[in-house]
Amino acid sequence: MASYDVIIIGSGPGGYVCAIRCAQLGLKTACVEGRETLGGTCLNVGCIPSKALLHASHQVHEAEHNFEKMGVKVSAPKIDWKQMLAYKDDVIGQNTKGIEFLFKKSKVDWLKGWGSIPEAGKVKVGDEVHDAKHIIIASGSESASIPGAEVEIDEKIVVTSTGALELPKIPKKMVVVGGGVIGLELGSVYARLGTDVTVVEFMDGITPGQDVEVARQFQKILKKQGLDFVLGAAVSKVETLKTKAKVTYKLRKDDSEHVLDADVVLVSTGRKPYTEGLGLDALGVKLTDRGQIATDGSYRTSVPGVYAIGDVIDGPMLAHKAEDEGMAVAEMIAGQHPHVNYDVIPGVIYTHPEVGSVGKTEEELKAAGIDYKVGKFSFMGNGRAKANFAADGFVKLLADKKTDRILGCHVIGPMAGDLIHEVCVAMEFGAAAEDIARTCHAHPTYSEAMREAALACGDGAIHA
Repeated sequence: MASYDVIIIGSGPGGYVCAIRCAQLGLKTACVEGRETLGGTCLNVGCIPSKALLHASHQVHEAEHNFEKMGVKVSAPKIDWKQMLAYKDDVIGQNTKGIEFLFKKSKVDWLKGWGSIPEAGKVKVGDEVHDAKHIIIASGSESASIPGAEVEIDEKIVVTSTGALELPKIPKKMVVVGGGVIGLELGSVYARLGTDVTVVEFMDGITPGQDVEVARQFQKILKKQGLDFVLGAAVSKVETLKTKAKVTYKLRKDDSEHVLDADVVLVSTGRKPYTEGLGLDALGVKLTDRGQIATDGSYRTSVPGVYAIGDVIDGPMLAHKAEDEGMAVAEMIAGQHPHVNYDVIPGVIYTHPEVGSVGKTEEELKAAGIDYKVGKFSFMGNGRAKANFAADGFVKLLADKKTDRILGCHVIGPMAGDLIHEVCVAMEFGAAAEDIARTCHAHPTYSEAMREAALACGDGAIHA
């Protein structure tokens, strides 16, 4: 048994970042993790492996469609799926071992096993009970099933993102239930590897909550890439046969029932907080109606000395949101006064093209009755994008009509996930669209499209 200033339960992006920050601030820190490797869902079966497969499948697309246009003559690419999965696993290994190295460097103890909190100030891992002045729950989330549907996930034929990242072979037909980020990213991977992919979404548009104009353009581009969409459809049943599955859904507009056959069904209907085995009930930790851990503005739970961050609490289930909260709670415990600005948390979809967004959407501004102006610029007017066969999409900057202060930005196009951060920094400083418009941007870069959208909030873009 050991005594610590802080014990963090969970080593995902929230947990491991929190642990390292605590150690930097001079706190004796341990992190509990039951997996064989650190990094949580994100590094092991989420963000990192899916990006590896997105990158690999994009290279296939480039070889099939664009190499010849550039004078690069190659025979049609052959997919060695086993090798592609090995590359993905190698990427995971490099990243998880990297966290292990950082823990050693920062003198963070890894308590191996699954943690529970038998009482305030104590964390049980295996048979050992450790003392902690502060306990931080960063146990993350797990895949949620289809609401109100008969479905049994076996991770072989009916899979979550976890199973979709290690299928033994590339399926001929895949049905993706849920048109959100995870379903579209993995759906686009398999579509580019030759799978016939159909996305079934309950709402009338994909990526619910996204700026509607961006979502429509995104759907058009994905359709061009070979994905089919069934919108406004409620899945009622997923049946597994020997080597196939049948997906039954009803169209909401006319209640008509339809069936789709598939080799693999990917269930990507969101995620839910993972708090199993922590002993929260007995401890008296209050939960919200949605099963999240209830916290105050300082991440404190209803039990003194116990905090929670990341996917187990309210807010967007994003790795970087969890990281920010991990940093903040560490600094609070150390006596500092940090602040997480929840109005400036970017969201990214890592398909090709990417989608990046921050701040308010047009729909949100209209609903709030805020007078705003729109600066739009198409990547068709960007020299670098045209040269790189990446001219699909646009930048949309939203600014206050009276003050010109930036209220939000939505990008669909090349490197959108990186480009969006220029606006994040601008918004943190309370910048106006004119501030971006008057900042010199290197030519030729994709980032010029951001400046052009800012110019479009004033007298007009130059290249439009």
